[in-house]
Amino acid sequence: MQSNRNVRSRDDVVFDTSVYIILAIVALLILFPVAFVFSASITPYEEVLRNGGFVLIPKVISWEAYATLIKKSTLADSFFVSAFITIIGTALNVIFTTLMAYPLSRKDLPWRKAFLGIVVFTLMFNGGMIPTYLVVRATGLINSVWSMIIPQIIWTQHLLVLKSFMESIPEELLESARIDGAGEFRILVRIAIPLCVPIIITVAVYYGVQHWNEFQQAIFYITKPQLWPVQVIVRNILVANENVADVGQVIPTMTLQMASVVVATMPIFVFYPFIQKFYVRGITSGAVKG
Repeated sequence: MQSNRNVRSRDDVVFDTSVYIILAIVALLILFPVAFVFSASITPYEEVLRNGGFVLIPKVISWEAYATLIKKSTLADSFFVSAFITIIGTALNVIFTTLMAYPLSRKDLPWRKAFLGIVVFTLMFNGGMIPTYLVVRATGLINSVWSMIIPQIIWTQHLLVLKSFMESIPEELLESARIDGAGEFRILVRIAIPLCVPIIITVAVYYGVQHWNEFQQAIFYITKPQLWPVQVIVRNILVANENVADVGQVIPTMTLQMASVVVATMPIFVFYPFIQKFYVRGITSGAVKG
């Protein structure tokens, strides 16, 4: 009996060790590109060239690339645009998604199946880029930051996730609130939303990341450089070497390119640790039901 315990114990040790080794390898594979990009951004360009374009631990640290981005590019201005569409856009996304998810989660909603069918249809089919562009132009949103918010005010996949979570709210709890005289909007605000905080924060994270990484809508609907979000500016910096019009044009070095990538991704790295517990809780909520 003792030997069986020892055998199981050794198996557990081998299994745990294997898991840790695999996780360590995966972590290195994820962190290595991040470390390389940051290292290249603070390495003088001469040292980068001497090392064949690969530097992981620089001998000399230089912040010149970041100073150049702030002083000589429109990246600083684009941060305000990205911050606006991320903060305002995410807030509107969450509000409208919640307002639509709650009635769809109630089984006594008239024509509920028809509405759900329409919602799912939009997940599988859409009008295409040209009809969408014509609608945006007809509504006067071209060259407006609202063109990166309003056309995607509700994402179907996030709506369905939030709707499914709200369906797990006990109907008895909602019915008792109705008996006490509460209306549906008050039930939503006082009962449904507090119970759905983890999944709402998860949906907000998805919306926020999508807005911060906004690129496609910007190049479709925005032609004024001062209204471009940060990802468009970063893309222009990264491909500048491929479109040099004249010899006198300032060409961003690899150091400047890497610095622009770091600056564009830094807000995600800064804010994610503070909301990670809500994000994980929202994803795992409902995974185990008793």
